[in-house]
Amino acid sequence: MGTIRLTAAQAMVKWLGAQMTEDGERFIEGMWAIFGHGNVAGIGEALHMFREDFPTWRGQNEQTMGHAAIAYAKAKKRTRAHAVTSSIGPGSTNLVTAAALAHVNRLPVLIVAGDVFANRRPDPVLQQVEDFDDGTVSANDCFRPVSRYYDRITRPEHLLTALPRALRVMTDPANCGPAVLAFCQDVQTEAYDWPEAFFEPRVWHIRRPGVDTDEVARVAEIIRGAKNPVIIAGGGVIYAQAEATLGDFAMKHGIPVAETQAGKSSLAQAHPMNFGASGVDGSAAANAISENADVVIGVGTRLQDFTTGSCTLFGEGAKLVSINVHGYDAAKHGATSLVGDARVALEALSDALGDYKASAFDPAMREDWLRAVDAYCARPDDQAAKPTDGQVIGAVQRATGENAVAMCAAGTMPGALKLLWQPSQGGYHMEYGYSCMGYEVAGAMGIKLATSEREVICFVGDGSYMMANSELATAVMRRVPFTVVLTDNRGYGCINRLQTMGCGGEPFNNMYVDCNVEVQPEIDYVAHAASMGAHAVKARDTDQLEAEIAAARDRDIPTVIVIETIANDFPGTGLDTKAGDHGAFWDVAVPETSDRQKQVDRYQEYLGQIAKARLVN
Repeated sequence: MGTIRLTAAQAMVKWLGAQMTEDGERFIEGMWAIFGHGNVAGIGEALHMFREDFPTWRGQNEQTMGHAAIAYAKAKKRTRAHAVTSSIGPGSTNLVTAAALAHVNRLPVLIVAGDVFANRRPDPVLQQVEDFDDGTVSANDCFRPVSRYYDRITRPEHLLTALPRALRVMTDPANCGPAVLAFCQDVQTEAYDWPEAFFEPRVWHIRRPGVDTDEVARVAEIIRGAKNPVIIAGGGVIYAQAEATLGDFAMKHGIPVAETQAGKSSLAQAHPMNFGASGVDGSAAANAISENADVVIGVGTRLQDFTTGSCTLFGEGAKLVSINVHGYDAAKHGATSLVGDARVALEALSDALGDYKASAFDPAMREDWLRAVDAYCARPDDQAAKPTDGQVIGAVQRATGENAVAMCAAGTMPGALKLLWQPSQGGYHMEYGYSCMGYEVAGAMGIKLATSEREVICFVGDGSYMMANSELATAVMRRVPFTVVLTDNRGYGCINRLQTMGCGGEPFNNMYVDCNVEVQPEIDYVAHAASMGAHAVKARDTDQLEAEIAAARDRDIPTVIVIETIANDFPGTGLDTKAGDHGAFWDVAVPETSDRQKQVDRYQEYLGQIAKARLVN
């Protein structure tokens, strides 16, 4: 068997370029890179060497490069991925947040982080984190709790096993998540005689785990005994490409569907069995059927606190069934588990149920809710007044078509969009597992890179925009067009509502007006975005917003549309009932003692709410 003499970094890049999908594309399309002393000499040189076959993309911040890579993988339904490389020290730790985001959301990304010298000759090297009691520790150990696979490369030949293991995790439907290679910077440059066979193209098949027939039978028996079952559709439906199967299952068996943030748009909003959002930011229709359900069927969902109303949404006597590709998730909340791929499981379950059909549900609940949404999102009569977030969403909805994808991550808009946006199938992309402020702009770029045929609308609040906006410059440089709708309410309006309404607190340190500052800021977001090369404009009202959305389609660069909104208006938690009292309880702990009566009263209310929580095992 022949060998090829390459540095470890050169071998890594050459190997990555030979890892293919079943469709004949590279599984890892390319690598995002910011170079520093921990990766420029080794990985940087290797990426230059193979630049014609394996592209490198320069970003502005390691965390947001990671966000772009993660959004790409999510939009590709985990069938393709990106890699990200960083230098030692702050470059690596900048990526820890992105790794955590990918870990929580079960999304594949390959992180190649520069590390200390394996030979320890220059010790401590610049930016080295020293543990006085453990000589093996480096800053990259921060990745251990937020990676699905972690390896430190201290010899070139470690890559022979580490790289296949990393890809094995990234293509595993059950264990999918971030793989981290902490690559010692001297080892990157060391040469080794690599077996030629190591670089032969390999096709990675993403399997569909089957189901246990006994589990199918147990779950089918539970559902057959139900009069009012409900399905909670999560992101696993989309990753399994089971959208059509879910729709057919719901129609055949007469079971209405509620959606999580990750599962929204698995069914188009127009689908007659789609009752909308579930949980804390849920619709009146979805939460009503969930509260009255005798069997709750989770499909591809972790059933986190927003979905379950912190374990208060479902009735005490309701039985819980969970279909999930991973047994850990399928067993949550004491559910009866059906472990397997969502599409395979639904098909097998449908066969086992035969002609079972649930008792007739009231479709008027769904229609009533959608009419309430239309009214709440309607064009405001007074165009001189600041619009609500719902009116902004309505304007964008009217200005876009079937191919639009609404995306967001944190703040007010995720709850409002989950509640009010009416997508076509696949027309919704939300990072809410980690609810990471700063994901939005970079994520929009990643979505557009993955789905160039779709119109990508990025909703971002002023607070989140201020945290991370620099990948606008990257999108301009690469000519990646998407539209940013920047809603300016002069602060952290979402947390201000939670502070003052949800927790009984006083306005403090969230809205600029309540902060300890000498001068109230007047931030010109239009000028800021324009300075990075984006087309930027301030919309005076929702009519102009609609016009600017349409005009953005003719550009090959990002468009940023700034619009001022009302700070304290949101229908998503039951705190403001303009669109119906529908939101479920969210357990955010309230102080037990206070010298303010408002806080004392809120604590007593809180005790009553947590008493309703289901005991889980």
